[in-house]
Amino acid sequence: MSGGGGRTFFGHPWGLATLFGTEMWERFSWYGLRAILATFMAASPAQQGLGLSQETSQAVVGVYGALIYLVALPGGWIADRILGARRSVFWGGFVIMLGHISMAIPVTSPFFVWLGLLLIITGTGLLKPNISVMVGRLYPEEDDGRRDAGFSLFYLGINLGAFFAPLVVGWLATGNRWHLGFGAAAVGMALGLVQYVLGGRSLRGVGERPGMRLSRRERRRFGGLVALGVVLAALAVGAWAATGTLTIDRFTVALTLVILIVPVVYFGYIMFGSHDLSEDERIRMKAYIWLFIAAAIFWMLYDLAPSKLLFFAQDHTDLSLFGVPITPATTQSFNPLFIMIFVPVFAALWVKLGTRVSTPQKFSFALVMVGLSFVVMALAAALAGTGRVSVWWLVLVYLIQVFGELSLSPVGLSVTTKLAPEAFKGQMLGIWFIAVSVGDAIGGQTGRLNRVLSEPVYYLVLAVMAIVAGLALLMFTRKLRVMMAEHHEPGMR
Repeated sequence: MSGGGGRTFFGHPWGLATLFGTEMWERFSWYGLRAILATFMAASPAQQGLGLSQETSQAVVGVYGALIYLVALPGGWIADRILGARRSVFWGGFVIMLGHISMAIPVTSPFFVWLGLLLIITGTGLLKPNISVMVGRLYPEEDDGRRDAGFSLFYLGINLGAFFAPLVVGWLATGNRWHLGFGAAAVGMALGLVQYVLGGRSLRGVGERPGMRLSRRERRRFGGLVALGVVLAALAVGAWAATGTLTIDRFTVALTLVILIVPVVYFGYIMFGSHDLSEDERIRMKAYIWLFIAAAIFWMLYDLAPSKLLFFAQDHTDLSLFGVPITPATTQSFNPLFIMIFVPVFAALWVKLGTRVSTPQKFSFALVMVGLSFVVMALAAALAGTGRVSVWWLVLVYLIQVFGELSLSPVGLSVTTKLAPEAFKGQMLGIWFIAVSVGDAIGGQTGRLNRVLSEPVYYLVLAVMAIVAGLALLMFTRKLRVMMAEHHEPGMR
C-alpha cells in the first residue's frame, strides 16, 4: 500500500506524513509546556509564577505526567466504542490546544492554569493512544517490515518535536514571559491540527469508524456513568475543601494513591478473575508483574527530568554550552537529541545480540544505568554546594539515562504484547503505560525526602534503590526466563 501509486513519504503511505506532522507538533506542545511548567509554578508571584515550593511543584508535575499516561486507557476505549480513532485524534488535539490557550491567558489567577492542565490531560488521553493505532492501520496486516519502519519514522517526529520545543518555548518564556511560552505550545498544537485536517484525505478512511460501536442503550448508560463519576468527584473535592484541609500538596498525594491502586486492582482482576487463563498464562503474568515493578522504578527516576533536574539546572549550573548562554529549559532538549543519535545504534545492537541477552537482563541494565546517572547527580550536587557547576554534568546524566531508556522502553512494549494473556491482548499496552504513570506519580512525591536529606544524599538514595533493583532482577534472570518461556538459543546471531 503506497497511496495507490500517488505521493509517498520516504516510500511510505502519504498518510504517514500527515500523522508524522500532527504528532510532531503535539509533542512540541507537550514537551514545550513540560520544559517550563515546574519553574513557572515555583517562580514567585512577582516573577509572574504561582509561588509554589519546589517540592510541591515537583509533586504537581509528577502527577500531571502520571495522569497523561493513565488516561490513555479510557482514551483508547472511547475511540474503539464511540468516536473512532480519527475523530478522537482531532478532538483530542482541539482540547489540548484549548488547554494551552487557557494557560497562555495573562492573568494572575491560577484558575486558568489548573483548567489548562485538566484540558491537556483530557485531550492527550484521546489523541496519544489513537494516533499510534492509525499509523499501524496505514499498512496491510502482513506488511510487518514496512510497518516497523513506518513507526521508526513516526517516532523520529516525536523526538524532533521534543528536541525543538524546549529551545523555542524556553527562549520565549525567558524574563518571566511564561504565558508567551504557553502560547507557543498552543500555536504548535494548532499547526498540528491544521496539518491533520488538510491531510485528512491521505488517511483514506483509516480510523473513521469505531471498532465496536456502542448501542444507543449502552451510550446512555455510559453517559450516565460518566456524569455520575464527575458529580461524585466534584462532591468529594468540594467536601474536602469545606473542611479547610485541602491543599495542592495533599491533593497530589491523594491522586498518587489512586494511581497506585489502579495496577493493583487491574493485575488482581487479571490473575483472579474468571478469564479461563491457562496455567502458562498465569505464570507469564507473574513474571510480567516483576518487570512492571522494575519499569516503574526506572520511570520514577527518569521522569524527574522536568522537575528535580530542571530545578538543578536553574539553581546550580552555569547555563552555557560552548560559551553560548542557554535557558534552564534547553537542558530538556539533551534527552531527545541523544535518543535520535542512539536509536539506530541500539536497534542494530539488539538484532545482533538476538536472544543472547534476555528481557530481564535488558531491564536490569536500564535500572543500573538510571541509578548510575543519579550517582553522577549526587557528585554534581555535592560540588554545587560551593558554587555553580558546569551544565556538562547534566549532559552526562542524560546521556547515561538514554542508554537505559533504549534498553527498556521499546523492549517493554514488545514483551508486554508477548506475555499478555489471550483475553487481554488489546488491553495490555495500556498496562505498560500505567508503569510510567506509577513511576511518575511516586517520583513526584520523592521531593519530600529533601525535608530530611541533603541534595547529594537524595540523589544517592534513589540511585541505590535503582541499582539494587537492577542487580536483584539480574540475579533472578534465569527463573524469570523460564517463567516467560524465553529460552536462549546459542546458534542465533
